[in-house]
Amino acid sequence: MQAVIMAGGFGTRLRPITCSVPKPMAPMANKPMLCHIINLLKQYNFTDLTMLLYYQPEIITDYFGDGRDFGVKVKYLRPESDLGTAGSVKYAQSNINDTFIVISGDVLTDFDLSKAVQYHKQKKAAATMVLTRVNNPLQFGVVITDKDGKVERFLEKPSWGEVFSDTINTGIYILEPEVFNYIPPDRSFDFSKDLYPLLLKENKGLYGYIAEGYWKDIGNHDEYRIAHYDILDGKVKIELDGKPLNVGGKEIIAGKNVVIGDKVEVDGQVILGDNVVVENNARLSRSVIGSNVRIAAGADVLGSILWDNVSIGTEARLKEDVIGESTKIGDRTAVQVGTIIADGCRIGSDAIIRTNLRIWPHKIVESGAILSSSLVWGEKWNKALFNAYGITGLGNIEITPEFAAKIGSAYGAFAGTGAYILTSRDDHRATRMIKRGIISGLLSAGVKVGDLRSSPIPVVRYELGNEGEAGAIHVRQSPYDPRLVDIKFFNAEGGDISINQEKAIEQLFFREDFKRANMNDVGEITVPPRAVEYYKSGYLNTIKKGKIKNSKQKIVIDYAYSSASMIFPAILGELDIDVVALNAFVNSSKITKSQEEFANSLGQLSDIVTTLKSDAGFLIDTGAEKLFLVDEKGKIVPDDLAMLIVAYLVMKTYGDKNAAIAVPVNASSVIDELAAKFGVKVKRTATSPRNVMSAANDKDVLFVGDNLGGFIFPEFQKAFDAMYAIGKVIEMMSEENLSLSRISREIPSFEVLHKAVPCSWDKKGQAMRKAIEEAKDKKSELIDGVKIYFHNGWVLLVPDPDEALFHIWAEAKDKSTAAGFLEMYTDKIRQWQE
Repeated sequence: MQAVIMAGGFGTRLRPITCSVPKPMAPMANKPMLCHIINLLKQYNFTDLTMLLYYQPEIITDYFGDGRDFGVKVKYLRPESDLGTAGSVKYAQSNINDTFIVISGDVLTDFDLSKAVQYHKQKKAAATMVLTRVNNPLQFGVVITDKDGKVERFLEKPSWGEVFSDTINTGIYILEPEVFNYIPPDRSFDFSKDLYPLLLKENKGLYGYIAEGYWKDIGNHDEYRIAHYDILDGKVKIELDGKPLNVGGKEIIAGKNVVIGDKVEVDGQVILGDNVVVENNARLSRSVIGSNVRIAAGADVLGSILWDNVSIGTEARLKEDVIGESTKIGDRTAVQVGTIIADGCRIGSDAIIRTNLRIWPHKIVESGAILSSSLVWGEKWNKALFNAYGITGLGNIEITPEFAAKIGSAYGAFAGTGAYILTSRDDHRATRMIKRGIISGLLSAGVKVGDLRSSPIPVVRYELGNEGEAGAIHVRQSPYDPRLVDIKFFNAEGGDISINQEKAIEQLFFREDFKRANMNDVGEITVPPRAVEYYKSGYLNTIKKGKIKNSKQKIVIDYAYSSASMIFPAILGELDIDVVALNAFVNSSKITKSQEEFANSLGQLSDIVTTLKSDAGFLIDTGAEKLFLVDEKGKIVPDDLAMLIVAYLVMKTYGDKNAAIAVPVNASSVIDELAAKFGVKVKRTATSPRNVMSAANDKDVLFVGDNLGGFIFPEFQKAFDAMYAIGKVIEMMSEENLSLSRISREIPSFEVLHKAVPCSWDKKGQAMRKAIEEAKDKKSELIDGVKIYFHNGWVLLVPDPDEALFHIWAEAKDKSTAAGFLEMYTDKIRQWQE
């Protein structure tokens, strides 16, 4: 039978150990990963193989030759450009004449491929995706099939809110040659993004086979080590070289010509390659040792993977490390947990290599040195780089100047030499420091920097596109936790960058080999002179000034010590609004508010509105993106009701049958009742800020609200803007001659309750699969998580993207019914984790 092996991977996330070899050739239990794949294929009679190569192809061709030494026949192809996964397989079409399998050369698996082929033929499928179940499906394509195995839905690398199953695409496909008819030649075309959606659309027999057995994508250093531990524990059935050898009453696997000294201690399974020497009193535990390795007397090698030709000095200590080929570790040197040392390095005696470092090839660490930062570049980042708010970490602990410079270099490499990037910050001293580090990295990549210094976020977003900017970075102290710093990235249109752009920057960040500009091409720093002018002019040209001026409204604004206080008063002055301003100066110590401080600020605003008999009160957050309302009677308006009030004003003032508003999927169903009254469409979005904001790009959308104080009026800019929202609310109140309390009385009563339920990371996918099964016979939506409708309300289940939690929202006409929904699904989520 025929097989196509995808073997072109760079191994970016495994660097630095893959700097010198393509990822499929990285050793796994002393054989290249690709060798295990070939053995698996041969075991199930796939012996006519085509390998698709790209990165360092000669290393693969030299090792495997024509395949006869491995019991197979191998042909090699190297596409000249990136054709995508399906496009690359199309490139091999001339070698294929029957049912064939596509498999990656850099996974570890023992699936019974014959059962997958049998299933494929039984279903008479055009294409069968081989599936498996995993604890954390975020990094893979999630798939759901019907009871007959036909694929109903799939999503490549989802967010937690989009995870609808723990059943994932393994990248192993059984295909008929007819699928080539759906793949265009000589252009980029992917299986998951292009081919499979096309087959689904045309109902061409796309099936999913859930395989039993072991499968692991070797995607990073931790997975690389864990895969070795799984081999040692017998969790995966692969062919190992060597024979059993008894050492001190413990049986290990050893290659040829192994020499074991006296009193060598073995704890747990160990694999030794050929010509290994282990000297007296050494200790080995749960490790894989390559060929021609020397472990000197008294050394400890615990939970580590050593490639060929490594030398470990006397009384050296290694724990859970990976050591590349031909590296030498000196006497009494300690390499602490989780460190990766690439090939050809020289680590002197009595050195200490701290935890989680990466040392790139051919580096030298002097004797007695204490290394606490990586060579080259930086530290291990212990979580996904991006979250819902950009990049977030502890100020000057996780997000340091060095880290900031590296982020700037990665973003600069992404934007490209000669690009123009804006930078800005809030007024905290730490964010100034971090922003300057980012600027250094950008300049080193040859990027021109326009520094807006301290600026409200809406002004930064509005400036984008006016001077040919490619994007922007804003650094702020987190509004939720004073210890944290957020680094936010904006695209050329002023919106948040996409998930794909985040992943591209993240890949450059972890690759750590940024392209640097020549010395004469280093970027320059400018100060954009007209950003505030652009914003003010655009604001006043868009808002209906006449309506506002004639209204003679009196309002109270709490600026919350933000930089908006340096810009917005001049705009309000042009509108002849009678304003009482609170906290209208910058104070870097007041950027973050605790929940109690926030409540006190709203309470103070309420008192002043009542005392002064004002028409409304507004509290702006420190970034000038979010807005909180107090009505003329001093009532603090809850965020979800505020969104409904502003939406009501928009629909009453500007709504027609061609118009739409957009709200998140957890917003009250009352919005649908109001929209029906005014003949306006409602578009639902996922709950993340990026997804809410992206709805503003739809041409028919008049207004977007996020249920959390964020309001977008696309007529001005397609992003949250508290300053414009204030003007717009006053304009519409004047147009309709309505007060906030009067509108509030027009809103039907509702109860939306929320609860966060603990759910471990490794159970989230399982819980989402159970939630999908729960929703199958009910009216439901899968916009974000799983939303299930009942005759008297609904429940929404969404896994948190950053914490080990599930969010539950429930709505009903009365509080007791909504609370009943919450409790019922709290219990279910707990059961689904069992």
